[in-house]
Amino acid sequence: LGGLTGREARRILTQAILENARVERGTIDLIRRAKSRLIRDQGVLEFMESPEDMKGVGGLARLKAWLGKRRGALTPEAARFGLEPPRGILILGVQGCGKSLCAKAVAREWNMQLLKFDSSSLFEKYIGESEKNLRRSLHVAEAVAPAVLWIDEIEKMFPQSALRSEADGGLSMRIFGTFLTWMQEKKSPVFVVATSNDISALPPELLRKGRFDEIFFVDLPDSADRRTIFNIHLARRKQDASRFDLDRLAAASEGFSGAEIE
Repeated sequence: LGGLTGREARRILTQAILENARVERGTIDLIRRAKSRLIRDQGVLEFMESPEDMKGVGGLARLKAWLGKRRGALTPEAARFGLEPPRGILILGVQGCGKSLCAKAVAREWNMQLLKFDSSSLFEKYIGESEKNLRRSLHVAEAVAPAVLWIDEIEKMFPQSALRSEADGGLSMRIFGTFLTWMQEKKSPVFVVATSNDISALPPELLRKGRFDEIFFVDLPDSADRRTIFNIHLARRKQDASRFDLDRLAAASEGFSGAEIE
């Protein structure tokens, strides 16, 4: 029920009891669906389910090792131990090579809720509404924590060209400043996973140490990674991978992205 007001929580629980006449395991699913609708209705955040863990991602060994080492770092036990929680990561590189899939898989791997930030809904035409949207979204993310906050194509949310321009009266700069301050100062266990296709469009302030813990570049998969990706997709389609010549397929698909292999 984290992230809901008292009134919203009472309404959802009342609805659950009226439907099933008792509180049971299925009540949790009902609460999650209702919570998803409430979060989506506030306009900028979307509550998502992550179907894959990191086993469903081919290659990216260094990223997987980094995430594996920090698994559990956002738990209450880690906080009591005095461990500094990781802030987030930026994944950039070639399109179709698993950046968004990784972002979703982190939430499943760490058993955390996944929130997607919809940057297209952030900016409003009325003065002050955009800043209010951002603050409300960050507040919801902290209330729902521990959670993974996924920002897809972050260069569209904070393009360097818009930050240098005064065409919007400095709105983009104010939004950017608010977000940077939150990234630097947040104490709640919200792990930010941002993806980008074009790092040259990002402002340098976002890339310095202290904002993100690490920046990972995702390139086209090599031969061994392509073999793994074929294996994953064949298994998904209920095919026996041993009946296929994976080495030949991997060789024939040189230069393919993961999405093209799929």
